Amino acid sequence: MGAQLRVYKRRIRSVTATKKITKAMEMIAASRVVKAQRKVAASTPYATELTRAVTAVGTGSNTKHPLTTEAETATRTAVLLLTSDRGLAGAFNSNAIKAAEQLTARLEAEGKEVDTYVVGRRGLAHYNFRERKVVESWSGFTDEPTYADAKKVAAPLIEAIEKETAEGGVDELHIVYTEFISMMTQTAIDSRLLPLSLEEVAEESKSGKDEILPLFDFEPSAEDVLDALLPRYVESRIYNAMLQSAASKHAATRRAMKSATDNAGDLINSLSRLANAARQAEITQEISEIVGGTAALADATAGSDK
Repeated sequence: MGAQLRVYKRRIRSVTATKKITKAMEMIAASRVVKAQRKVAASTPYATELTRAVTAVGTGSNTKHPLTTEAETATRTAVLLLTSDRGLAGAFNSNAIKAAEQLTARLEAEGKEVDTYVVGRRGLAHYNFRERKVVESWSGFTDEPTYADAKKVAAPLIEAIEKETAEGGVDELHIVYTEFISMMTQTAIDSRLLPLSLEEVAEESKSGKDEILPLFDFEPSAEDVLDALLPRYVESRIYNAMLQSAASKHAATRRAMKSATDNAGDLINSLSRLANAARQAEITQEISEIVGGTAALADATAGSDK
């Protein structure tokens, strides 16, 4: 076997092994994204209704609370970025990081100091490589987040929003994550969690219809109710965002691995054609050498007979 043919066969074996791996990863991501979609669908109604409950308390009372009251002059902001622990997901992480960078630049242009919190090793690696400060980071659960993980992430953010800015607290809380729209479409977006914009939520809840808002009596007080709802609201919104990011990551991985599998198949076909051409060239060369040797032997025999 010629040297060129051996090279082609070795490359075909290597690409075939890679194709098996990418195909397996595609199938795993496809099974995981279905489970993640179900979790997103199950968590969204709770987060939506909790937001409406907070809106009802905020609009039904005059209590000033960090959950619903904007600071007169916001000077410090927290940004939570959700990425994944692993790569092989196309532009999933880079799009989320880009959205966080744009949000940070916009907030800094408004004169606000930004504290960055990161979920996922990919986002943390990005900030560490550029030597940018990260207040706190979490990893190890981005593929299958639980509500306990959301509570762990929300705890320092709630503590920061409850503190005065002079003591290291923040006036606003923003989150950047990838919204799962469909298997083919996932969009990196940023959203302000706190303070909650009551007008925007009220308009969304009306769905274009004129509704009369009910009157509420709060026991023991509206402030106590908001104190109880604050951690639940932040935790539920972060949990829903984490689930959407997980579903988006699995969908992006499935799409990237399918593309890699298809490309590997095309490369194998191309290498097979080259290997066949090399084998044919070797056969042709061997036949030519045999024919040439036979003709030379015949000439030599004829000469000796004379």
